[in-house]
Amino acid sequence: MHTGPEDMDIIARVLNGDHQSYSTLVERYQNFVFTITLRYVKGREDAEEVSQDVFVKAYRSLADFKGNSKFSTWLYTITTTTCITFLRKKKLELHSLDNEKVFEVADSADSGMRANQIEQKSKVNMVNEAIKMLSADDAQIITLFYKGEQTLEEIAQILGKEPNAVKVQLHRARGRLKDKMEKYFSEEVKDIY
Repeated sequence: MHTGPEDMDIIARVLNGDHQSYSTLVERYQNFVFTITLRYVKGREDAEEVSQDVFVKAYRSLADFKGNSKFSTWLYTITTTTCITFLRKKKLELHSLDNEKVFEVADSADSGMRANQIEQKSKVNMVNEAIKMLSADDAQIITLFYKGEQTLEEIAQILGKEPNAVKVQLHRARGRLKDKMEKYFSEEVKDIY
């Protein structure tokens, strides 16, 4: 939870000419936007660029925000559409399976991942790594609920589903997250319980 002025108060100030107040919203939601962006865009530099684009688009469209939902819900929609647009524009590199370099990169990434898992001491990093192993839908709902602090009703609105369906999906996603954590981070999980 954040402290300080409410989002609607900040938005009103920005719309009344205090453009510097927008930086408060950026600081408040930059981790939220970046986390969602990383679910779509895998490269950190690309994710940072897309995140900046999200805040520029949100700033330009701020007058369109009516306050019918949380600002974070509105920002989530801008984030996902910006990510999808970015991915459509980006050309995918195709690699031949016969190319030995593809296998070398895959092997080094795999061994690097194991080394990183050993080095990950932080509970937050451990959970983030486990979330990355989930399906896109599971990762999305976990991110919205825990990191985005969205209610089940708000998530239902974002996803176009019924709140009860979201509740069931969240429950199942939590179970799969717990399974991933127990499977890949068994030693660290012992410390938590």
